[in-house]
Amino acid sequence: MTGNPFDMRDVRRLQRHLARGIPRARRDTRAVVARGAMNIKKEWRANARASAPKHAPYYPQTVGYDMFTFGPDQVLAIIGPDKSKPQGALGNILEYGSVKNPPHNDGGRALINEVPQFEAQMALILQRGLTWW
Repeated sequence: MTGNPFDMRDVRRLQRHLARGIPRARRDTRAVVARGAMNIKKEWRANARASAPKHAPYYPQTVGYDMFTFGPDQVLAIIGPDKSKPQGALGNILEYGSVKNPPHNDGGRALINEVPQFEAQMALILQRGLTWW
C-alpha cells in the first residue's frame, strides 16, 4: 500500500472537539429555544392587544410558554394561552376563529416572524459544531 499512513492525531482532535462541543451545543440549543419562545410570547401578546382590545382585554396576559426537555438532546417549548386564566379559554376561538368569528392568527403571525431568527441561531450552533480544524 502506498501513500501516507493514517494519522490518529486528527481523530483525537475531533474527539476532543466533540467532547467540548456537544455540551455547549446542548446548552446553546436550550437558550435559543427559550429565547424564541419568549419572543413569540411577547409578539403574540402584542398582536392580541391590537386585534381584540375591547372584546378580550385580559386575553393577552394569558399567553405564556412552558419548556420541556426529553433526555439531553430534545427541547420543546409550548406557547399559548393558559385556559385557567380569565379569558384564556377564548384562545382557540380568537386564534383559529369560529363559524361567527374570523381567525386572528396572533400566535401564527408571531411564530412566522420568529422562524428566520430561530433558524439562523440554530445554523450558527451547527456551524460552530462542525468547525474543528
